[in-house]
Amino acid sequence: MMLSISSETWYHFRVALISQNSIQEVIDKMDAVAVVGDYVRLEKRSGRYVGLCPFHNEKTPSFTVNPDQKLYYCFGCGRGGTVLNFVMEMDKISFPEAVEAMAKRLGVELIYENIGGGKVKDDKQSMISALQELYTRVAGSFHYCLTQTNAGKFALDYVLSRGINAEMIEKFRLGYSPPDRRWLFEFLTKKGYSEEFLLASRLFWAKYPQKSFFGDRLMFPINNQQGKTVAFGGRLLRGDGPKYINSTESPIYKKGQTLFALDLALPEIRKTKQVYMVEGYLDVIALHQVGITNAVAPLGTAFTDEQAQLLRRFAERIDILPDNDSAGRSAVIKEILTCRRNGLTAYIAVSEENGEGKTAQVKDPADILKEFGKESLTNYTKRVIIDFDYLLFRSKSFNNAISEGEKAIAFMFPYLETLDSEIARDAAFGRIADAFHVDRESVRNDFNRKDWVRMQDRVVQPGIVQKSATQNISVRLNDELFLLATIAVNGNYPQFRPWISIKEIEDPAAKDLFIAMEDCFSHDEVGPDNKIKLDALLPRISSENVRKFISERGVSDEFFSNSEKLISDGIKRIKLKRIERRRAKIVIELSIAASEKDASRIEELLLEKEHLDTELQSLKG
Repeated sequence: MMLSISSETWYHFRVALISQNSIQEVIDKMDAVAVVGDYVRLEKRSGRYVGLCPFHNEKTPSFTVNPDQKLYYCFGCGRGGTVLNFVMEMDKISFPEAVEAMAKRLGVELIYENIGGGKVKDDKQSMISALQELYTRVAGSFHYCLTQTNAGKFALDYVLSRGINAEMIEKFRLGYSPPDRRWLFEFLTKKGYSEEFLLASRLFWAKYPQKSFFGDRLMFPINNQQGKTVAFGGRLLRGDGPKYINSTESPIYKKGQTLFALDLALPEIRKTKQVYMVEGYLDVIALHQVGITNAVAPLGTAFTDEQAQLLRRFAERIDILPDNDSAGRSAVIKEILTCRRNGLTAYIAVSEENGEGKTAQVKDPADILKEFGKESLTNYTKRVIIDFDYLLFRSKSFNNAISEGEKAIAFMFPYLETLDSEIARDAAFGRIADAFHVDRESVRNDFNRKDWVRMQDRVVQPGIVQKSATQNISVRLNDELFLLATIAVNGNYPQFRPWISIKEIEDPAAKDLFIAMEDCFSHDEVGPDNKIKLDALLPRISSENVRKFISERGVSDEFFSNSEKLISDGIKRIKLKRIERRRAKIVIELSIAASEKDASRIEELLLEKEHLDTELQSLKG
């Protein structure tokens, strides 16, 4: 296919001929941490920058960036290379296009050599570049139709009537697609686009290639993570038809891998490690308008694992603000499981009350803003409970008959399955048993009899499922296992033994390694240098998977570089996480105790919270 756009033709002639001096200037000026940080939330640890790998699903960071050499590498999946390679991988663009993008970002004026005639390449990358440019131009045209034409005035009035202000209309580039479905085709062909290319753009019906897919609708541009428009959502305001329609999937748009407003939400998500998730476009815009700018929404489909994994690169917590209807309440259960399955903690907003003390009977956040204003919407986002408590409340809504009680308890099992910590699961068994006044072991036995499909992350390498030997232990590199593996391969257990206890370890693989090192220490299998040798440790590790992990990865430099600092930092992180988990639980218990007006319980919890706050301050100091 040939693109009949002169600017596109010129683009593809010149990018292939960037001078080597220009390329080197771009490389020299790139800040590796800043560039990669646009895609992955990075934290500095012991002189290196780490984050969750964008190339495979993981819950604990194994992706590293070397700012001096401008390289990246993932110890989990083995992907690595230069920062330019990283941009190519993430944006699915060619090397020259990556150079172009970085040059524009850095203000480098590129020099081109031997510009001459030639033929435009008909490849995937040229199509992606051209489509993104087209969608950006169309978004601008729709925005003009909404804000500057008489035909779009009724749509603009609708937006304003929903309480959305002019600033948000500009920020989200809201638009209007005119009723004449041939208008867009005629407009774009006059701008030099070929009919063949426009048909491939998915902006037009395949059966009627001159008729626009969208007509007489309020338009919401959908951007990718880098802020490039890749699709549209259209809302019907009058006449018959589906209320919302979205662009069909294309080479630049996969709805299950895209989130509405992620590009606008990323700065605040990176800062807070928290994201608000709502159902619709207007809900997102309403939250941004009241200052909650870390808000996103799925795109007309259920929240997917791919979307959760995308958010997990930057966030640790998702606050779900469900629609107040049966569909919304049903969706939130699936969203909780998707979050937990992908390493995200979920909190769910509960109904708020308006100034008169009556429950606000509205469907969604956009309605709250319209009916009750900014303060009510802000307060609603603060009334959240953790996912387990939400599900437990939902499960108790079953009837009290014995058969219904069994169903109510079984309702919790899919959630329990997403927990990758046996300690956390054991605590959940206890709370479920207490809630339904049954024996803890009965709950455990019922759970174990279920033939669940386990969705845990069990991979040491991507795509390879590890089967446990003597114990059902799966191996994944998280903070706890990284710490224990560093201690094991350096033999430093006797030195650090006083500073960490097994009750602070939740990961089964890390716990197995801890027990093996303690066994060596107890049997005095410590060398003259006061270290435990691997040949003494390995036979005492009960899990074949853990033994294999230590044997294969124990030779890696990742566990040796500045090991004492890695270990001390790791111990601190684990202690901090344990205290923070307990503190978060106390906050929830305080809320419950306050609602029950249990003064003695409140006093007890406040004292424990004060003690934990002191510990946190000491550790962070």
